[in-house]
Amino acid sequence: MTRTGRPRRWVVSGSIVALLALLWVLLWGTFSWGNLLNGVLLGAVVTTVFPLPDARVGGRLHVGALLVFAGRFAVDVVIASAQVAWVAVRPGPPPVSSVVSVDVRSSSELILTVLTEALSLVPGSLVIEVDTRSSTVVAHVLEAGDDAAVARFKERVRDVEARVIRALGTPDDLALLADERSRS
Repeated sequence: MTRTGRPRRWVVSGSIVALLALLWVLLWGTFSWGNLLNGVLLGAVVTTVFPLPDARVGGRLHVGALLVFAGRFAVDVVIASAQVAWVAVRPGPPPVSSVVSVDVRSSSELILTVLTEALSLVPGSLVIEVDTRSSTVVAHVLEAGDDAAVARFKERVRDVEARVIRALGTPDDLALLADERSRS
């Protein structure tokens, strides 16, 4: 419950309706009170008919770690884009790809969502399945034809996951990282 006594779900739903109304106005390209009212009504219908599931977030935003994550993500995208472009134009046989399964540390839906999006947005890999019960990510990986390449991808997944946990993780996830770091 919020301080006003309203359920938090209505606050979240209200912000989503406002965002959908703004999107509606932007799609029409001109602001008018009619467009705004239609956007609000359409947003209310959409959020009522297709409600979002309750997501347990539990963590908090760590701004410094989020900036590190975003910066490293941008670098990864640029480097991987150049690598994939080279694979596309280089002479020779096509690269050997693999489907790789990686066990991750966190079972948080938020962490897994951000992790899978970050992995899929970097060229060269695409997440094809996530098992939240066993905390497993399955991805198709370009140029992963040998054990060393598969091991490098698994290490990359764990590095990205660690950055996501530092940026958005729950205290339990952060403690898990600290324990793992102290053991190694």
